[in-house]
Amino acid sequence: MMGDIKERTLLICRGTGCNSLYAKDIHNELISLINSKNLNEKIKIKQTGCHGFCQIGPTIIIQPDDIIYCHLKKDDVKKIFEEHLINNKIVESLLYEDPTSKVRIPKMSDINFYKSQLQAITTINCGEIDPEDIDEYISRGGYQSFKKCLEMKPDEIIEEIKKSGLRGRGGAGFPTGLKWSFIAKEKNKPKYLICNGDEGDPGAFMDRTIMESDPHSIIEGMLIGAYAIGAEYGFIYTRAEYPLAVERLKKAIEQARSKGFLGKNILYKGLNFDINIRIGAGAFVCGEETALMASIEGRRGMPKPRPPFPANSGLWGKPTNINNVKTWATIPRIISIGAENYAKIGTQTSKGTAILCLVGKIYNSGLVEIPMGTTIKDLVFNIGGGIPNGKKFKAIQMGGPSGGCLPAQFMDTPIDYENITKLGAIMGSGGFIVLDEDTCIVELAHYFIHFTQEESCGKCTPCRVGTRRMLEILTNIIEGNGTLKDLDVLESIANMVKKSSLCGLGQTAPNPVLTSLKYFRDEYIAHINGYCPALVCKNLISYKIDQEKCIGCGLCAKNCSVNAITGELKKPHIINPEICIRCGLCYSSCPQNAIYKIPRGKKNE
Repeated sequence: MMGDIKERTLLICRGTGCNSLYAKDIHNELISLINSKNLNEKIKIKQTGCHGFCQIGPTIIIQPDDIIYCHLKKDDVKKIFEEHLINNKIVESLLYEDPTSKVRIPKMSDINFYKSQLQAITTINCGEIDPEDIDEYISRGGYQSFKKCLEMKPDEIIEEIKKSGLRGRGGAGFPTGLKWSFIAKEKNKPKYLICNGDEGDPGAFMDRTIMESDPHSIIEGMLIGAYAIGAEYGFIYTRAEYPLAVERLKKAIEQARSKGFLGKNILYKGLNFDINIRIGAGAFVCGEETALMASIEGRRGMPKPRPPFPANSGLWGKPTNINNVKTWATIPRIISIGAENYAKIGTQTSKGTAILCLVGKIYNSGLVEIPMGTTIKDLVFNIGGGIPNGKKFKAIQMGGPSGGCLPAQFMDTPIDYENITKLGAIMGSGGFIVLDEDTCIVELAHYFIHFTQEESCGKCTPCRVGTRRMLEILTNIIEGNGTLKDLDVLESIANMVKKSSLCGLGQTAPNPVLTSLKYFRDEYIAHINGYCPALVCKNLISYKIDQEKCIGCGLCAKNCSVNAITGELKKPHIINPEICIRCGLCYSSCPQNAIYKIPRGKKNE
């Protein structure tokens, strides 16, 4: 029977998400079982970065079978080993189950999440290679784009990037080739390159995934950029919350040095360039390029007015170019496939692909790479699989805490820089949060303003004072103490902050407020009238017990910290609204779903 065992490669996700769900134990168990049968020659195990579909992790992909097993635990490994690897039988119970049809789908390429993404450009290696092995990167064409560029003139490389139409993937969307051309003209030396990996948006993990899954693509992109603009020093700036990304970047840099891709006289071509890592303490403002440079220099991360721009006077007063992780990782792919081929992807003004974090009230959450111009509807209902529990799609929050909230009426909108900006939102770095009918838009705006207010560096008055004042007004509204006049004041302050803040973070901070006021003003008015339509804001709701459903188990009373629930065992209980603090513990602990929310009533009724 052992002679019938097929040669296979097992790709086990060892990204942060899967590692947090004990992927290391699964990995070690797999190694132990294969070693016990001396099958190392037949069955290869490869640790990879994220497979993209984070919601179903931990995952193992078996190639060349194209089978993906998901939601794995250590105890599942023996079953996969004995049934699939030894007896060539698919383990049905560990396959992905389509949430709507309830059909188990064995092949990865047949799962809508993967099938609907069409083509990967920037993330082509993610989940496919061992990020800690430079030879795997090289075997897939790694560093060939850099070698190709060494046969070109620097200005030819810049023209190629211009021709591709690549725009910065960090949020601003400034044309990358044009940005490079500014610093290439500078005579002042030395010149610096920076990779901005300070991914501060709540719930975003696009940059982290690339740093963990394909670090050499970033290094190669920076090498190409260094040669094109004449830089000798590079920095990758990321955050302390990304320990795995930092560890793999350090290994990748050491491996690149050992292969002669970094250091002095690279590949004997006379190019000198090296990269160091700088780790930030997690300040959101350090995502802004001038604040980031201040942090690298050892100063407090605070933005400064421009001009001068970094291309003229950046790190230590020298010409500096900053691009995002996704931008650098895309550069080698453009050189590899050619600028014209890259420019065929996407729209007229937004070329290539967008890398997004798709999260929220949706079946399929994870990292997504789609052509620019893909509609919100395709993203949510094809790749994302739609909204769980039969709920309605209400809106999508895009661009992180400085982004905007667009209602379902715009679901046919193409996702690109121009169309999203026209509606008052921004592409941002790529965080997309899907919201269903149970989401309170006012409370969401409050959450994001609370975040940006806390993260404001405080240097400029509009942002420091304006975000605090917006937070105060939003707090009053969600607590039921707002007035109609507050809406006009809120909008006025938001516009003032947007127009007069010093840096891009302050200028975009009001977006959640402005878009929600524009598209969901009726929800604000409802709150002012003492009613939260989504039944979320606790000052505006009450809890009641359905007397017919209640079985008198007493769990609600046991969980109530203020003794607001009374009743005899095995008889319906009652909640006293005068004592209840609306913490929701009774609601979440009821096994019969007998507790429900009701509005507390409108003012002046």
